[in-house]
Amino acid sequence: MIKVAIADDEALFRKGMGMLIADFEGIEFLLEAGNGQELLDNFAAAEEMPAVVLLDLNMPVLNGIDTAKILKEKHPELRIIILSTYFSKAFIINMIELGAASYLPKNTSPEEVEKTIREVADKGFFYNQAVMEIIRENMIQKTRPKISMPFQIDLTAREKEILQLICEQYKTAEIGEKLFISPRTVDGHRNKLLEKTGCRNTAGLVVFAIQHNLVKINPESNWF
Repeated sequence: MIKVAIADDEALFRKGMGMLIADFEGIEFLLEAGNGQELLDNFAAAEEMPAVVLLDLNMPVLNGIDTAKILKEKHPELRIIILSTYFSKAFIINMIELGAASYLPKNTSPEEVEKTIREVADKGFFYNQAVMEIIRENMIQKTRPKISMPFQIDLTAREKEILQLICEQYKTAEIGEKLFISPRTVDGHRNKLLEKTGCRNTAGLVVFAIQHNLVKINPESNWF
């Protein structure tokens, strides 16, 4: 069962999303909050934590950006899906660099919301075609200087293969099938990659790999 929380200052939107999520098989709507601080307070008092949180950006008291920063610090295992009316390049790139597992506009279809929740819960991140295009455009801009690595990372050939496939949005089971290894072995390599890079989650690992040219990316391809 995938347990989901939502933070949004619009009560009707929260209730509507809660009813929608309740109809998704294998997904449970666990708790809601009207702003970031309320979400943090609810988490502190909760007996059970969600795996995924749907987070709005424009909220009073504590907005989504600051909330995401605190959540990544206090709950690095939590997977954050931004669900916002703000769908500009600047917001999307900023939230992905903060480690958001996905970014969706509020006019997204129920089918895509369900798919995104499942994909994020399964592999740690999911960027739809619109977000991929924004990432691709950001990558091919020459005005942004490349980021140099603060330390040398020594990856094995297998780790490089798995990192490439992770960035291509393959699921754990699919990676295992491609490389003829078990899902548990894939998870072991992913954990090693997180340890070597200092990243806290798969979304952060993808951003790190792109920023430091650890994967081969074709700007004309369908995924970046």
